[in-house]
Amino acid sequence: MFTHIDTDFGYDDLHYATEFAKRHYLTPEGKAYPSITTVLSILSEESIAKWRERVGEEEADRISYRAATRGTAVHEIIEKYINNEEDFKNGYTPDILSSFLDLQRILDSRIGRVYAQEAPLYSDHLGVAGRVDCVAEFDGKLSIIDFKTSKKAKKSEWITNYYIQETFYAIAWEERTGMPITQLVTIVAVDSDNPQVFIEHRDNWSGKLLETIDEFRRRNS
Repeated sequence: MFTHIDTDFGYDDLHYATEFAKRHYLTPEGKAYPSITTVLSILSEESIAKWRERVGEEEADRISYRAATRGTAVHEIIEKYINNEEDFKNGYTPDILSSFLDLQRILDSRIGRVYAQEAPLYSDHLGVAGRVDCVAEFDGKLSIIDFKTSKKAKKSEWITNYYIQETFYAIAWEERTGMPITQLVTIVAVDSDNPQVFIEHRDNWSGKLLETIDEFRRRNS
């Protein structure tokens, strides 16, 4: 059983709208902030365009849909498990259950007290918003925890976008709660292979986060 700590953000949720593939969240004060995923999309636009051209639009859509659907399902089952729901396995296909079982040992042995799951966060300082997967103790240290799925094992240099995104969550969390977080944890369920855990420090990526936000604003001004 996981222990949950109540965290008060001063709001229950953030409303959002998506237009032209760009998502914006509305803060309780009425400010519209772009989502962190929308901001970070500028870092991969060129490579994604080249990939889609190489494999073809129809195949790219098929692969993207499958990856997104699987990722959402794995996130859901993990969230239910950490929420201590007894029927967390119900309704999931064997491949999703397999991915979960690959990660279960890590969840059980390394995650401690849980402060939030799927929590909406925003930063007035950065002018960005988003929704964090999990905030919990990992190896005894309060951390931003992100769950990912992949067809093959990752190298750290391939997933720098993850670290930048998690850095935003850490900054927004501290702004909203007053609790500093410096440890970033990325847990990856890999098809037919052992899961991976990447641990980074927030301050190694804050500069790149600010650069990316500035570039996003320049392109959309």
